[in-house]
Amino acid sequence: MNFLKKNYTYHKRNRSFVSKKLIFTLILLCTLSLTYAQTEDELKAEQKSKKDSIAALQGKVDALQAKIDALPGWKKGAFGTIGGTLSGFNNWFSKGIPNSSAGNIGFTVNAFANLQQEKFFWRNSTNINLSWVKIDDKDNPNDEGSFQEATDVFNITSLYGRKLSDKWAVSTLGEYRTTILSNFNDPGYLDLGVGFTWTPVTDLVVVIHPLNYNFVFSKGNSVFESSLGAKIVADYTKKIGAINFKTNLSAFQSYESSDFSNWTWINSFGYTLWKKIGVGFDFGLRQNKQETLNYVQTRPVNPLPNATFGSIDNKLQSYWLFGLNYAF
Repeated sequence: MNFLKKNYTYHKRNRSFVSKKLIFTLILLCTLSLTYAQTEDELKAEQKSKKDSIAALQGKVDALQAKIDALPGWKKGAFGTIGGTLSGFNNWFSKGIPNSSAGNIGFTVNAFANLQQEKFFWRNSTNINLSWVKIDDKDNPNDEGSFQEATDVFNITSLYGRKLSDKWAVSTLGEYRTTILSNFNDPGYLDLGVGFTWTPVTDLVVVIHPLNYNFVFSKGNSVFESSLGAKIVADYTKKIGAINFKTNLSAFQSYESSDFSNWTWINSFGYTLWKKIGVGFDFGLRQNKQETLNYVQTRPVNPLPNATFGSIDNKLQSYWLFGLNYAF
């Protein structure tokens, strides 16, 4: 009996100890949870306050930058993108060319030099986009294994304006577009015109020239024709913190025939990750019926020398490039 009584007393005390330990553990966990929740909420509140402060400071910095950009004098800058890939295959029989090497390399440069004065402005910009590709079939001795031109874009613009007000100016524009790796100035486009320029904000320039002549240069007999028409250009260039951004739309509407009209839209993005190095993305779109007809008539495969403007499909032209970016 004494043994049973002692054993009962021991288990009772043990259960009591376990219960107290369990209650203490639960209280401790609840306390830690409440403390963690309070700490997390406090940290999130502090983080939100810091973000609000950063946003407010960034707004002030942007406002100061806008005032700096509006000051008289020269403003110059440039940024660009470099992209490239190299690959090699040896006895990779699942592909059509099992023994081959391939490569792609390209770069873009966007540069500007703008003069701002009290009564006039002079804005100059350049866009260059060049790339090369290579596919070398090692089993084909007649295969062309060298790099071939792919993207080939060269554009330079100069705009002079005499101010009528803070947002409007009488202006004259010169814009030249061509390729430089192959067929330089064949075709080449030179737009010269006069009209008005609207600058609603510091970084946006809209050119409206109802009197513009589109000179088209080409060699030999071709479909290219120069004509009189209207020129519209919209350019927006902005730097926000680590981001560089530029978009440019250039359109010509011929008064003689819509077949002689054309437009080009080029976009460049750059994001700086470390010092002046980052990632960049560029893409461009274009429609030009004269270029399309010339290509259809002279292309190396299945040319159609008797094709006309009415018989062709004026397809949308495009290019893009993604790679490393360097802000000058």
